[in-house]
Amino acid sequence: MENKRNVTEFILIGLTQNPQMQKVVFPVFLVLYVVTLSGNLLIVVTITTSRALNAPMYFFLTHLSLIDTIYSSSSAPKLVVDSLHEKKIISFNGCMAQVYAEHIFGAAEIILLTVMAYDRYVAICKPLHYTAIMSHQVCGLLVGVAWAGGFLHATVQILFIVWLPFCGPNVIDHFMCDLYPLLKLVCMDTRTLGLFVAANSGFICLLTFLLLVVSYVVILRSLRTYSLEGRHKALSTCVAHITVVVLSFVPCMFVYLRPVTTLPIDKAVAVFYTVVAPMLNPLIYTLRNADVKNAIRKLWRKKVTSNND
Repeated sequence: MENKRNVTEFILIGLTQNPQMQKVVFPVFLVLYVVTLSGNLLIVVTITTSRALNAPMYFFLTHLSLIDTIYSSSSAPKLVVDSLHEKKIISFNGCMAQVYAEHIFGAAEIILLTVMAYDRYVAICKPLHYTAIMSHQVCGLLVGVAWAGGFLHATVQILFIVWLPFCGPNVIDHFMCDLYPLLKLVCMDTRTLGLFVAANSGFICLLTFLLLVVSYVVILRSLRTYSLEGRHKALSTCVAHITVVVLSFVPCMFVYLRPVTTLPIDKAVAVFYTVVAPMLNPLIYTLRNADVKNAIRKLWRKKVTSNND
């Protein structure tokens, strides 16, 4: 197929075309982005500096917070800056880079959440073998698999879309570059391409989500043999993880498990999974985890003491 690309840049419609709402977008999303960065980086610093948080679960949580930080940074800053401009332009290469970042970090997070579910399964269902199974080498390997899986998925997606013929128009009805809004601008039949996107993104999300649901059913059934205190502690961790899984997988399935079409609600869904969910993840894990909260308090007291000295 000959590449007939005449488009060198895209014009983004943005989150809204209402001038009054544009003025609201800037402060609101600037605050949300700062809170996202602060919360996730606080988790990273707390876990890496605390000797008490050396379990595999916290090692995975560190990488989850890193992913959320970079993932949100791939779209939120441009959304904030674009709200100050009437015309929102992104170059073709910049658009492809945004699509690549969205998929490499989105896929890495989905795989990492699966790894974290496996960690909880081993901890609860095979507690006597937990230390042997979840060794430092195994944890490092699992995190490496998450990053490699994200890289592979994003590379396949970008190689698939970068050679498509974009002949014009070049207006994207969105605040960022994403697969389905871009496919609407391709000057060829996109039905087969839509099936490829659904298979590489939507069905992977669905199958992984169903696998996680089954794994947590097994985990929750195993809790019946635990004491009341042990059951409460395990449930606290599992509920936090299940909440994050739902926040991550439901938007993915909604966006990609359908034909090549865009809906008015897509922008709100994109705001949720690029800005809101990365902001909520550290709150969900810290509010239900006494060890993380205690480590944050110690870090804060240490900071205050050093400033006083």
